[in-house]
Amino acid sequence: MSFLIGLGMGLILPIIIVPIILGLMQMLGFYTIVREGTAQVFVLFGRVVGVVTEPGLHVLWGILGPSALIINWLGKKYTLDMRLDQRYLRSQPVNSEEGAPMGIGVWYEMRISDPISYLFKNADPQGSLAANVSNAVIRTLSNLPLDEMLETRHTIAAPCARKSRRSRASGAISLARFISVRCISATAR
Repeated sequence: MSFLIGLGMGLILPIIIVPIILGLMQMLGFYTIVREGTAQVFVLFGRVVGVVTEPGLHVLWGILGPSALIINWLGKKYTLDMRLDQRYLRSQPVNSEEGAPMGIGVWYEMRISDPISYLFKNADPQGSLAANVSNAVIRTLSNLPLDEMLETRHTIAAPCARKSRRSRASGAISLARFISVRCISATAR
């Protein structure tokens, strides 16, 4: 009988007690778990007190100091997705050298490069990057001969990417890769 009691205390009780203790430690700000491909930004009283970008288990007292005790109650934790994100801009208006109006579709990849700038310095960083890419496509491809535009749509992506990277509005989000000019279609006047 004492064997069964020992087995119950040794196996069943830790299954109940350990998650309760770990949950209390996380509520008290002792540690945080950062998933792969994410970042956590901690804000206390309107001020950024810490950023954790590496995946894993992190002891917050070492990162935030004494404010780790109150960050969960009086502060805010933002979790950002830092993985690559693809966007497609469709029907960017471009005129060929012959004056034919064209609609250009563009694929590009982006990623968050600075979590603090992404959250607090630019109201719409993805929209800003989309505007920069659109502007670069229109500037690069306007007045290009129609046959060159139709035949070399993959090679004309490189100059568009260079212009997009140079005219970046903020450091919050960066153009990871300019994939291609996807489709070119004639539009009616």
